[in-house]
Amino acid sequence: MSVVDFVDPHSYACAFQPLITHISLSLYLDFPTSTIHGAALVTANASTSPLNNERAFLILFSTSPSASALQWLSPPQTFNKAHPFVYTQCQSIHARSIFPCQDTPGARICYKASLNIPSQLSAVMSAQHVDRRAPVPGETKKFGSNLFNFDFESLWCAEGRVVEVFEMNQPIPPYLFAFAVGELGFREVGPRTRVYAESVPAVLDAAALEFAGTEEMIRQVMIIKQAEKLFGDYEWERFDLLVLPPSFPYGGMENPRMVFLTPTVIKGDASGAQVVAHELAHSWTGNLITNQTNEHFWLNEGFTTYAERRIVEVVQGEDIAALNIGIGWRGLNEEMERFKDNLEFTKLKTKQEGVDPDDVYSEVPYEKGFQFLWRIEREIGRPAFDEFLKKYITTFKFKSIDTETFLKFLVENVPGIEKQIDLELWTEGTGIPPDAYEPVSSVYTKIVSLANEFKLGKIPREDEVADWKGQEWELYLENLPKSVEASQVLALDERYRPSESKDYEVKVAFLQLAILSKCRDYYSEVEKTLKEVGRMKYLRPLYIALVQGAGKEEEKILAKRVFSEARDCYHPIAQGVVESIFAKHL
Repeated sequence: MSVVDFVDPHSYACAFQPLITHISLSLYLDFPTSTIHGAALVTANASTSPLNNERAFLILFSTSPSASALQWLSPPQTFNKAHPFVYTQCQSIHARSIFPCQDTPGARICYKASLNIPSQLSAVMSAQHVDRRAPVPGETKKFGSNLFNFDFESLWCAEGRVVEVFEMNQPIPPYLFAFAVGELGFREVGPRTRVYAESVPAVLDAAALEFAGTEEMIRQVMIIKQAEKLFGDYEWERFDLLVLPPSFPYGGMENPRMVFLTPTVIKGDASGAQVVAHELAHSWTGNLITNQTNEHFWLNEGFTTYAERRIVEVVQGEDIAALNIGIGWRGLNEEMERFKDNLEFTKLKTKQEGVDPDDVYSEVPYEKGFQFLWRIEREIGRPAFDEFLKKYITTFKFKSIDTETFLKFLVENVPGIEKQIDLELWTEGTGIPPDAYEPVSSVYTKIVSLANEFKLGKIPREDEVADWKGQEWELYLENLPKSVEASQVLALDERYRPSESKDYEVKVAFLQLAILSKCRDYYSEVEKTLKEVGRMKYLRPLYIALVQGAGKEEEKILAKRVFSEARDCYHPIAQGVVESIFAKHL
């Protein structure tokens, strides 16, 4: 992209500035005050400026207790109730709340981090673990600790502390900086995969069982048969998983070497491995090749959704892949309705100046991005598209690019594609292009047909749903009318009990239907769900269903009360999203 184009709308970073290339961090985690005291030795490459040299400088800092990337959990908020816990979530623009950085995916960094923590706790990080050792007297003097308004050296070397050291020697965007500290344990599930969680045997065992096939997926299916066939070598050595407390605001976060996961993916039927497949695919599309700014987020998520479904197709078959596409298709259409008054965010390439990316986070970059790539595949054929993908990854790995760079590469490597597909309509047009494609399969068609019959008062027979799992029920519920008679909601639940499902995709879809149908028998279950999980995929639809529209005073009162009681258990990002829903609808 041209120099003038590289301006991140969410930070002051631009191509005219020297870009930070390496940061050495010393971080003292102070749990009683929910703060981090730190020193950052920052190296910047000024090759983009007239100076054309490299400079290093020191920054001393302390985080705020309300830092948006950090959630500090008190002992009562953890499983064991004995020790505190803290974890990070930096995507999209929250890394700046932890350490000084150019908080843009266009500025890739390597780093070394020393975390000083209570000795009874342990740390994991999206980096190579180098050492766990006692603090060394004098090691902070090089940072000029006397410049703090306290004795940092004495704090660092206090009794009962330990230092965990990590290194990331591959350049990553700042939003992939991640760590967690707590009473952690792990289970080995493969030669390069561990599943970490709070050290509660039941939690660890359930997580290990859910993802026991992950290493096999990497080795046999993903890396050998699919990912390396599509994208090339796996560059990150380890693929470990951390199952976080229920407050984690996303399904998964693709931090290199250490994927963070919500506990809601542990469903007991191994279907949570599909989330793992998505995060694994990010090892290439997102972590190796990254969107230049959040305005080009589809380059991360559209490619990764496409890759995930290619994996699912091989692992679980074409019908299951079609189910995934169908669920995504339904979600994409719902997002069109959500943004009907702000069509800018139905585009792939968006304008986000003055916009909080958390407020406009949606399925559009995932599902419209997937549809765009699927459209290209259908046009040129899968073998040719696979060759294109390999060349794309090889050309741009460890770089951050924008939509124009991708389109230029596409036109250069697939001659005539711009005459066959309206590339501008797909990337800069609003809505769903007419050549997008709803999936077709016998399973998908059957489920949608049964959902349509529900409108006429028919509930599926037991023999019609005998082999259904969570995804089938999710697709069915998502295709029901948004509001039906309360008696229909009760009848459906009496027969199949979706309100009690352990699969939150199913449970939340049903509870959303119950709210919209004013079937108040389930409001206690709605309240329970909103208090036990913090994943925004579930919070957003339930809170919106409670507060939008006229004549819902009881629901609005319920929403405000539940949020006031549950707020402190949500991650700061999720708190902000719920507050924005209230600001819009109340």
